[in-house]
Amino acid sequence: MKGVWVVTGPPGVGKSTLVSKVVLRLKSAGVIVGGCVTSERRKKGARIGFELRDLTNGTQGELASLDAPFGPKVGRYRVNLKDLASIGARGLSDAAARAEVIVIDELGPMELTSPEFRRGVKASLDSGKPVLVVVHERLDDELLNGVRASATESFELTTMNRDDVTDQLSSALLAAAGGPKAS
Repeated sequence: MKGVWVVTGPPGVGKSTLVSKVVLRLKSAGVIVGGCVTSERRKKGARIGFELRDLTNGTQGELASLDAPFGPKVGRYRVNLKDLASIGARGLSDAAARAEVIVIDELGPMELTSPEFRRGVKASLDSGKPVLVVVHERLDDELLNGVRASATESFELTTMNRDDVTDQLSSALLAAAGGPKAS
């Protein structure tokens, strides 16, 4: 295995922003990055849900929302298991087969409601490719504990260290992927 880099930290510290910066740096160096990322969906400043995006093909969908009528309830939100499987899990499986670096943002309570997503995470970890995974800070789960235990390096993100961590992760993942690619 080329390595698993784990990022954790409190909500709002910038974990997803860090991931987007690292992905941009890797793609700019010609590295094929796959996996999935999540982002908040807001309306008039209030968070109303979360979106999910496949990094390989750009497909987007809904991870969870306040007004969804069906799906497992996590906090105030209902998880969209269909999109989580068809976009999130499929994105991870595709990345395990085709990408040079795999990104999982985030592995938390919503994502863990899906057996397909869990299988996608396992496929990513078993691929032998470098993996960057954002892990929920306090959640206790067998899969999460396994990810934490297998980490090559772990980072607790803070507002004080996030720029340094972005640089360290970008360099480590670029090296693990074999360095910059010729254009």
